[in-house]
Amino acid sequence: MHFTRRRFVVLFCFVLALSALLSPASAQQRRRVMASPKKVRLIVGIVIDQFRADYLNRFGDQFGEGGFKRLLDGGAVFTNANYIHTPTYTACGHATFMSGAVPAMSGIVGNDWYDRASSRRVSSVSDDKTKLVGGREGSGMSPHRLLGSTIGDELKLASAGHAKVIGLSYKDRSAILPAGKRPDAAYWFDGSTGNFVTSTYYRSELPDWLKAFNRDNHCFSYFGKKWDRLLPESEYSRSDKDDASYEKSPYGTKFPYTLNGGEEKPGTKFIAQFEASPFANDHLVNLAKAAIEAEKLGADDVTDLLTISFSANDLLGHAMGPYSQEVHDMSLRTDRTLAELFSYLDKKIGLDQIVIALTADHGVAPVPEQVQKLGYGGRIEAKQITDAVTNSLNQRFGEEKWVIQTVNGNVYLDESAIERRKLDAAEVEAVASKALLKLASLVEAFTRSQILAGKLPNTAIARSVANGFHPQRNGNLVIITQPFYFVGESATTTHGSPYKYDTHVPVIFYGAGIATGSFHSVSSPADIAPTLAALLKLETPSNSVGRILTEAIKSK
Repeated sequence: MHFTRRRFVVLFCFVLALSALLSPASAQQRRRVMASPKKVRLIVGIVIDQFRADYLNRFGDQFGEGGFKRLLDGGAVFTNANYIHTPTYTACGHATFMSGAVPAMSGIVGNDWYDRASSRRVSSVSDDKTKLVGGREGSGMSPHRLLGSTIGDELKLASAGHAKVIGLSYKDRSAILPAGKRPDAAYWFDGSTGNFVTSTYYRSELPDWLKAFNRDNHCFSYFGKKWDRLLPESEYSRSDKDDASYEKSPYGTKFPYTLNGGEEKPGTKFIAQFEASPFANDHLVNLAKAAIEAEKLGADDVTDLLTISFSANDLLGHAMGPYSQEVHDMSLRTDRTLAELFSYLDKKIGLDQIVIALTADHGVAPVPEQVQKLGYGGRIEAKQITDAVTNSLNQRFGEEKWVIQTVNGNVYLDESAIERRKLDAAEVEAVASKALLKLASLVEAFTRSQILAGKLPNTAIARSVANGFHPQRNGNLVIITQPFYFVGESATTTHGSPYKYDTHVPVIFYGAGIATGSFHSVSSPADIAPTLAALLKLETPSNSVGRILTEAIKSK
């Protein structure tokens, strides 16, 4: 074959181009061009304990730039997110967070409940088979009562155990339940020593980095620190004189005050006061930084999970109520604390390689004395409940100590007495329910037999109760109060109901692969886990009932 000069030049250029394409430098360039988006190195799951969704609107114009505003402006914000179960308690919400499971599926039906098998009240995370590590002597904690898997568990399975999963909080249940069944660790605060601790379920001794943290960053370093308003008093919506919550405040002093617990040197009274202050949240963020550094979270291409639950907001909220200046200021300071955390994460790992999922475990009711001025709400004595049930059953079936326990809005009846008298349990429960509904402060009293038979009315409250009912752990009766009422005389205020002030919470995603926008569709914190699973291409946690929030995931 004869080549013309033109053909030779064309062939030569082709060979040069092919050689360049196959050279190492060119291969690297092609990999850069064809590379997929950066891999998610770290999931940061954040729960703010007792943080109502309306706080984002009420206090939003006073937030800084790097905390909530960063998430609200650059993340996927779900404005109509409500828990779909009752009761709305800490353990229930934290179990839902990374599992997508309601209490009926997770088995976590309250912070604690009456266990018929052992004839005693048990905590959601108490475990007599473990010992506490790093704090006082005694039984430890574990997730052994949690049913089904979590995002952390699915990460472990998908990575052959290489993913690291750690849970942090002041409350044991808040550190343990979001981290799942087999994380690398869960650490929580021991109020008797002021140390962060764990249990033998996870490890036999604290890691060296945590021992150093407890030594060098102990909460006692905050002794004598003054908590004053972050902004001028005129920037706060209410006056101290108008704050009914002070009538029941356990702190015995008005805001601002110095953290000393009334002690000359730091002790357990100071620790209790410190735990309900914004400085506890700062302390927890310092712990999170230490954990990230020591455990090398987010340091490689295997996705890790860190869950952080801020408990101080809840402890303060119970004492002061959602319309107090303290809760207002705590929310502003939480914003600044989050800004510090996000800035650290950006510098250490890069927020473009992190996904943040933020929510709350529940809201809170207004202080009854405040809303009573508007003509509604109030307190119910627990004795009213037990007396109504006992008197009705004594009159109908004969005298017994019919009520064994009341907890979480559940009444546990003495089933041995029912069996001994050869009574029909459904009939006994129905009689008790009818008596309870004569109390003006109650709106519903569902029975165990009614729930198990699927004979609940087609109402939002009934569906919420069904989602919160586990046959082996709940009682014979589940009561629901009228709005703005709750059972208990000691707390300034509390939560637990199926009403919006308790169920409506933030759900926000931010970071790698997350779309930006505000979405008003019906959603729930139960949707967080399946959404993260879809984003990470994981199997959805086993007991999840939530949906994938497709609006949150950036289209490719």
